[in-house]
Amino acid sequence: MFKTLKNDLPASIVVFFVALPLCLGIALASGAPLFSGLIAGIIGGVVVGALSGSKIGVSGPAAGLAAIVLTAIGSLGGFENFLLAVVLGGVIQIVLGFLKAGIIGYYFPSSVIKGMLTGIGIIIILKQIPHFFGYDSEAEGADSFIEKSGENTFSAIAHISDHIILGSLVMGIIGLGILLLWDKVLSKKGKVFHVIQGPLVAVVLGIIFYAATKDNSTLGISASHLVSVPVPDSFNSFLGQFSFPNFGAITNVDVWVVAFTIALVASLETLLCVEATDKLDPDKNVTPTNRELYAQGAGNILSGLIGGLPITQVIVRSSANIQSGGKSKLSAIFHGLLLLISVIIIPKLLNMIPLSVLAAILLIVGYKLAKPALFITMYNLGWKQFLPFIVTVTGIVFTDLLKGIALGLAVGIVIILIKSFQNSHFLHKEEASNGNNKMKMTLAEEVTFFNKGAILNELEQLPHDSFLELDVRKTRYLDNDIIEILEDFAIKAKARNINIKLISERGIIDNPPSYIEFFKLLPITK
Repeated sequence: MFKTLKNDLPASIVVFFVALPLCLGIALASGAPLFSGLIAGIIGGVVVGALSGSKIGVSGPAAGLAAIVLTAIGSLGGFENFLLAVVLGGVIQIVLGFLKAGIIGYYFPSSVIKGMLTGIGIIIILKQIPHFFGYDSEAEGADSFIEKSGENTFSAIAHISDHIILGSLVMGIIGLGILLLWDKVLSKKGKVFHVIQGPLVAVVLGIIFYAATKDNSTLGISASHLVSVPVPDSFNSFLGQFSFPNFGAITNVDVWVVAFTIALVASLETLLCVEATDKLDPDKNVTPTNRELYAQGAGNILSGLIGGLPITQVIVRSSANIQSGGKSKLSAIFHGLLLLISVIIIPKLLNMIPLSVLAAILLIVGYKLAKPALFITMYNLGWKQFLPFIVTVTGIVFTDLLKGIALGLAVGIVIILIKSFQNSHFLHKEEASNGNNKMKMTLAEEVTFFNKGAILNELEQLPHDSFLELDVRKTRYLDNDIIEILEDFAIKAKARNINIKLISERGIIDNPPSYIEFFKLLPITK
């Protein structure tokens, strides 16, 4: 794990700057103390990061739970009763892991996962545009179309001209320019520009800009447009920011209802994020999903015990980690430690960071998730891939994350039911009995994303130095999800010295260089 320290440490700094405003903003949107968001971010990084089997996933408070948290705090009669529900929700997640519920994540089609990533990217861009100009009426991290201020996503952008803060806009433009310069030019000039990341330089310049212009009537940036970390005036006041669950409410039925709600929603968001993160991962690691539920459950138990918000694995932080070159779980752990150290030692310095600089960082993250070329790629894959993709994107932008995913999944299920009605599908595997590790896998006439978990499991269990004969001669329909699994597995097969013979109607090929090319599909845009 420490072999990739040179990659993980710079990536952790970028993730820290992405996570800081989101932790505070989600706590504000949830109607919870600001410090509760930081607690969840710290535990999500350090504890969940250490226990998780994901190498590049990053956990923390999630915007998708903000509405649930806001309602629950009021309905349960106080924050302490809500914390008990968080603890119980963590226990339920551990039980779900024990029941092997992690396999649920494999049953979401690739088109929906890509739609989720793209929709989140678009939401990040749309929500950060007002902050970039200094219009900070909505908390950082909010993802709902209807905002608490009464605006919606698009009306907030339309009204920017009435709320521009010149200092914020100038620093946002400078920050965005630095990030683009780093990404497009300097990162190719030398290793030093990989160690010192553009976001760090942009944030440092933002602090300098604020300090230099704070007394300027034109360019000065007021506190409402800066990061707002709670600043204790003594050690006792720092300890006073922690809250503890009221275990006397454990017999309250409403507490248990909220606990199950948190456990189910947080687990679903986590499993979807795991699937999406593994797809973005250039090394094609496969995260053990049941272990992830154990890790998330342990994190939520600890977070609830000391006053934190519910935790999930979060795609914004995870994608920022991947984009910044993170390679192992150390980047997630370090980002949690940076949150802990900074809120204790330098909270006043953090409160000098303009929100517009952090918005510039998130705009880059959002664009890399929602590249326009992906729409063309998905369209060229055919309507069976494009329709669930575009419905998911549209649903996320105009409602919220979970509703958008539900809409995309519903469309995907309808499409697969239509295909299943036309052709039955099954998976057949033959294993040689002579002990020479020769495996024969014959794919069925109809192989869809329903078979994804089974095929992925079979491929992952193939031993080193083995031989796989993959027969697709009878296959009439091979889902894009399965082709992607084969494409990703080809990378691992080389590392594990597994030889693959592909048998098809077009002939026999040993160790195909690209399954996507072979099956006449376009490359995937990440």
